[in-house]
Amino acid sequence: MQQDTALTHELVTFGESMGLFTAQDTRGLEYASTLHKSFGGAESNVAIGVARLGCRSGWFGALGRDPIGMMIHKAIRGEGVDVSRAVFSGEAPTGLMIRENTAGKSSVYYYRKHSAASMLRPDQLDAAYIQQAKILHVTGITAAISPSALACVEKAMDIAIEAGVKISFDPNLRLKLWTLEEARGVLLRLAEKADYFLPGLDELKLLYDTEDDQAVFDKLSRLNAVSVIKGGPDLTYVLEDGTLTEVPYFKAEQVLDTVGAGDGFCAGFIAGLLKGHPTAEAVRLGNLMGSMVIQAVGDWEALPTWEQVEAKLERKMHIER
Repeated sequence: MQQDTALTHELVTFGESMGLFTAQDTRGLEYASTLHKSFGGAESNVAIGVARLGCRSGWFGALGRDPIGMMIHKAIRGEGVDVSRAVFSGEAPTGLMIRENTAGKSSVYYYRKHSAASMLRPDQLDAAYIQQAKILHVTGITAAISPSALACVEKAMDIAIEAGVKISFDPNLRLKLWTLEEARGVLLRLAEKADYFLPGLDELKLLYDTEDDQAVFDKLSRLNAVSVIKGGPDLTYVLEDGTLTEVPYFKAEQVLDTVGAGDGFCAGFIAGLLKGHPTAEAVRLGNLMGSMVIQAVGDWEALPTWEQVEAKLERKMHIER
């Protein structure tokens, strides 16, 4: 995995990207005769989103040496994301997830136990690759899939801290992967290492075991990180240097698929930071990305380009023909 790092990748992230199969029958997976093939992964979604916004990003992880792993690798690379540090396993498969939508409710079934990504080891990390980044983005999903993957997250964060690389951390609490008690200790510990902590308000209430918003903000104020709290009442909160700021959402004209909205927000926020925007403006860009993503279907397919974002910000009229 050691290669030339002369070209700086402003964002570096890593984690599990999985094959995604979605049932096309609204009666559910049991009755579906066709499945739509794609892929998804919180970290690769963010890397793609940042690349589409004109910033240089790199993603790595472990994939099975199988057709799904090859498809994922080629697709992420095709989006302009550097995948030179990704590794292939000949012993473990690429993880899979299958989604169904029945009666307006989405359910996801995961097949990731003993996947290649869950076997990623700290000694597979390329320290120089992390050190040349401006921002390292990690999530709690990677921390949850296995002890060795958690060790990778912690080592990568330590490498970034020593090199002065900023750390963005989205806890992405997934209770299908571990219990709340298991998650709480790990995620709050990782938050203490972050420069930017990107939780949802509902996640924080679970992690801090309280329904009181002010109690949540009081606990966040003890962190060194800038906390960006998603999921307020039509707004995102920013807690920076003891000051709480509210950044309103962009109203979505239609909501087709909420999957990937959080990753879209993270991509917009990180790209805003990389473009030199103040924190609140970066959050505003994140809010816009999230709004645009939910108006189309797909984990990452709906992530907009910088030109599309600029058109929204400048309220340019769409000319159909």
